[in-house]
Amino acid sequence: MELRGVEELMDLLYACRGAFGGPGFPGGRSVDLHQHALRTAALLRRSRPADKELQVAGLVQAIGPLLRPGDRTAHPDCAADAVRSLLGERVAGLIRDHRPDGRLADGDLLRLRQAVEEGRQASFDAGVLEDWRTVLELLAARNSRLGAVD
Repeated sequence: MELRGVEELMDLLYACRGAFGGPGFPGGRSVDLHQHALRTAALLRRSRPADKELQVAGLVQAIGPLLRPGDRTAHPDCAADAVRSLLGERVAGLIRDHRPDGRLADGDLLRLRQAVEEGRQASFDAGVLEDWRTVLELLAARNSRLGAVD
């Protein structure tokens, strides 16, 4: 699945509300995917305020379980493939490679992994999804300009 616009992505992120990462979810704890996405993005916003792509990767990594229910190993790849053309290669790469499988990771991947884990345990008001619409639109617009052919 390839998302065609920010509206489709927002709809998918809203669909995460009430969907839970169930048995086998890393950490063994069931979490609401919508709240987890907001908390992860908020944690990244606090630690890396200038890195919008990293923040958005934390937000949209939650769509994997909706795209491929039951196949936990495919979640990162499905989410990355869905957002690549909309949000760019860096966001897709961060989503695809953030899984804690023991591979070496750069600082951004490590921070994303930490935020994903912290987001499972944390309990704070991370705002609402609509707060992220402008950032998503800016990244999508920048990516579409970069991919434009004259």
